[in-house]
Amino acid sequence: MLGFYADKNGRPSLMPGTYFRSLLIGYFEGIDSERGIAWRVADSLALRQFLQIGLDENTPDHSTISRTRRLIDVETHRKVFGWVLGLLADRGWLKGKMVGIDATTLEANAAMRSIVRRDNGQGYESFLKELAHKSGIATPTREDLGRIDRKRKKKGSNQEWQSVTDPDARITKMKDGSTHMAHKAEHAVDMETGAVIAVTLQAADQGDTTTVHETLAEAGETVADLIEREAEQAPEEKPQVHLHGIKEIVADKGPSLMLLGQTEVRTYIPEPNRGRRHWEGKAEEQQTVYAN
Repeated sequence: MLGFYADKNGRPSLMPGTYFRSLLIGYFEGIDSERGIAWRVADSLALRQFLQIGLDENTPDHSTISRTRRLIDVETHRKVFGWVLGLLADRGWLKGKMVGIDATTLEANAAMRSIVRRDNGQGYESFLKELAHKSGIATPTREDLGRIDRKRKKKGSNQEWQSVTDPDARITKMKDGSTHMAHKAEHAVDMETGAVIAVTLQAADQGDTTTVHETLAEAGETVADLIEREAEQAPEEKPQVHLHGIKEIVADKGPSLMLLGQTEVRTYIPEPNRGRRHWEGKAEEQQTVYAN
């Protein structure tokens, strides 16, 4: 890890242990930005102790956390993730038999204003001005451009547009109905213990039925590695991880139906929320009448 740091240049280096503990703080406290992690650490004496930072020392700045993340390669992050999973397996906190797979969209660090056409690199505002000129508006105002944009059909196609700052991001409608540049993170979680077994990053415009196979394969490889690790380190002890690997999967309806019959695992579909049944409401009304 020392190869990632300079001795004298720039801000004081952030030790690897402190950096990865900071990421754990963000995960367990639901903080999705380096700025939020830095503020939380500076505000808490308990977290200072967790990071082994003295009261007379400065906590890491958000820019230092962000730069450290960019300097340390993805493979190193994967190795640390695997090491943590090994610790969980040693303590019986990872079984690997029943896995739940679900995805979430994450807003990318890219603005919709920065998208350009894939064919000629034309910016979005320039494209709208061109449409305005064709419709007879010589000097369009922002209101004119906004009106033309609202009237367009099938706008924001990922086949036609991409972000300059983050080419991997995709134009996506978020859960709140707004449209942003986003990525899709898909997780495989041990349903018995809640441990995250695998995480894959997918294009946000890809459906779950398309991406679930990659996440399941990575989760299967992780469990297989943990089984092999246990056999090498503690061959005489009772296995903590399920010896036959993943056998049951819990997923949404679409991914479950795709996996059905294609893999040697049992799939489960969550029961949809149908609201209260009619007879349940009638029973409550009848009980109220009898009580009165």
